[in-house]
Amino acid sequence: MDTIFAVSSGAPPAAIAVLRISGPRACAAASLLCGALPPPRRASLRRLVDPSSAGPLDNALVIVFPGPRTATGEDLVELHLHGGRAVVAAVEASLGAIDGLRRAEPGEFTRRALQAGIIDLSEAEGLGDLLAAETETQRRAALTAAEGGIRRRVEAWLTRLLTIAAQVEAQLDFSDEDDVPEEDESAIADACRQLAGEMTTILAKPPVERLKDGIRIVLAGPPNSGKSTLINALAERDAAIVSSIAGTTRDRIDVPVRRNGIAYLLTDTAGLAEATDDPIEAQGIERARLAIEAADVVLWLGDSDAPPGAIWLRARADEIGRTETGAEFSISVHRALGLDALWSEIERRAAGLLPVLDDVALNARQRDLLSTCTNELLLAARAIDLLMTAEHLRQARNALDAITGRGDTERMLDALFGAFCIGK
Repeated sequence: MDTIFAVSSGAPPAAIAVLRISGPRACAAASLLCGALPPPRRASLRRLVDPSSAGPLDNALVIVFPGPRTATGEDLVELHLHGGRAVVAAVEASLGAIDGLRRAEPGEFTRRALQAGIIDLSEAEGLGDLLAAETETQRRAALTAAEGGIRRRVEAWLTRLLTIAAQVEAQLDFSDEDDVPEEDESAIADACRQLAGEMTTILAKPPVERLKDGIRIVLAGPPNSGKSTLINALAERDAAIVSSIAGTTRDRIDVPVRRNGIAYLLTDTAGLAEATDDPIEAQGIERARLAIEAADVVLWLGDSDAPPGAIWLRARADEIGRTETGAEFSISVHRALGLDALWSEIERRAAGLLPVLDDVALNARQRDLLSTCTNELLLAARAIDLLMTAEHLRQARNALDAITGRGDTERMLDALFGAFCIGK
């Protein structure tokens, strides 16, 4: 196996650049640069030189981590360099000239940790999410996964599933032996249903993608009702063109917003006119209707006909002649009236749409596999033949194994780790 190297800290320039070397030649390569290596896990200052020219490279801290108790399961050396681009480039060039060393591919350090059994696939996915986290809720959900929250839940399910499967196999293989108790098939079916029920409860919880993609807030209403003005106020920037001319907004405008650790996607839509001869406006109205259907929360700015479940707003409440409606909130952007109350209601609704912090939240891949496992357990509970019960339990076990990476293909791993940064 090749020995790989890459900068694992932020891109230079920076005060310090941490360059990792991992693989069977990590210690030998590091000694070519700095001479005698320090004792394991003890940071020591060394002068780095180019092995081919003996020219100076940098003064750096060197830390040696002997495998297998390392981040990758292999021998690993960290060089804490000065973080200038020229320094990093010179050290990388020297390492690249050493036989058996090459630059790491994206995510290759984490992939080797997975292959060595240091982490499982759910923890690797959590680590990827942690690196990409932009809000507090994203960070905490990713940290739960990266620290093994999903793995522990799956392992507990797997233990119970194996117990059920062992009871079935015992009946199939040793039912004629006196020391093998005969299990009631109805008890096995009940155990399958109970386990499937617990998994269904997890599947009913909000997916982790809600934290990444944001709560979808759609502003809707008739033309010239103040949607664009309101979305600018909620986003606290000029995201949409505001005009007194009706029909200014022809297409949906998506505006990402982060507030109190939660991601939102605000969508301004075309005014919902009852009829139009303009084909472009008609297309915008159709897109507006589709956005409303897909919304998590709808802010309705019309004077009537609010969609079911929408937050009904009485917009431009400061204008003379604005009549009272059945709206829940009166809004005036120019007078900053009602905006805080509106945000409070949005956040209240968002709380019920997001995963509970520090609890297990599954991504789409994990949910699909858990759904497969649940279906197989229910089929096992209904099977009238123990051979079919055993087969459904085997398929359920395969689905659980795939959540933690025991049954996944190289193509899926390539897709996952290809999204990681080079030094991870």
